[in-house]
Amino acid sequence: MGETNRKKVEDVETVDVYTAKGLLSVGHRYLDVRTKEEFDKSHVEDALNVPYLFLSEEGRVKNPDFLAQVAAVCKKDDHLVVGCNSGGRASRACVDLLNEGYIHVVNMGGGYSAWVDSGFAGGKPAEELKISCKFRPTD
Repeated sequence: MGETNRKKVEDVETVDVYTAKGLLSVGHRYLDVRTKEEFDKSHVEDALNVPYLFLSEEGRVKNPDFLAQVAAVCKKDDHLVVGCNSGGRASRACVDLLNEGYIHVVNMGGGYSAWVDSGFAGGKPAEELKISCKFRPTD
C-alpha cells in the first residue's frame, strides 16, 4: 500500500450546516463523534453516536475501537455527515473513515454548535443544548 493515497484533513470535504441539513433530509446518516456525555445532552435527530475521542486521566485519547464501532452501524457505501462539537474531531474522524474505505463522507463545518446556532435544534436556549468544547486546543 502506498502512503501517497492516504487521506489527510485537507482532503476532507466540509459542508455548512444548511447543506448538512439538506443532505440529511435526502437520506444521509448523521454520525456524531462527540462523547456520550455531549451526545446525551442534545444531538441531531436520528444521529448515530460513536465517540472519536475519550477524556481520560491522561487527557484526550483516541477511541481505539472507533472504526470497528462505526463498521457495526454503517456500511462503507453509506452517505455520512460526520459532526462533533465544532468540527475538529469530525474532520479527523472523516480522515480515518476515508482511509478505511468509506466512500461518501463529509464533515459538518462548525459541528453541533453551528447546528444549534442555526436554530435547527429546536426552541431550547443554546446554553441548554451545547457544552463547552473540551477538545479545543488552548493557545
